[in-house]
Amino acid sequence: MNIPKELKYTKDHEWAKLEGQTAIIGITDFAQEKLGSIVFVELPPVGKIFQKGQTVVTVDSVKAVAEVYAPLTGEVTAVNDALRDTPELINRDPYSEGWMFKLKVTGSAETGILLTADAYEAFIAEEEAKG
Repeated sequence: MNIPKELKYTKDHEWAKLEGQTAIIGITDFAQEKLGSIVFVELPPVGKIFQKGQTVVTVDSVKAVAEVYAPLTGEVTAVNDALRDTPELINRDPYSEGWMFKLKVTGSAETGILLTADAYEAFIAEEEAKG
């Protein structure tokens, strides 16, 4: 399983790449694997403000419909338009081509509660052990 060390993670299986006041957000390799083939992604409007924990993106796969939550509070500054036509980019490359949206972070204190790669890996192992 691919868990890039430079990213931060949530227990809802989102990743965040922090670049100053901007966070690039997507779902983890673990999440896309659990979902299976992704067939549709509903992206948020640019300019919309989300509170940490609110649903920002809806992902439809052959197995389920999943929600992607805002890992931080902020304003959407960009979305990955390529996902509208080729949602399977998330399956192929969840950490690069499959990014979902960019957020101008307003709740910067929240970044401290995101998980490191090691903590996220331990969380997944714990979840899988539960069955």
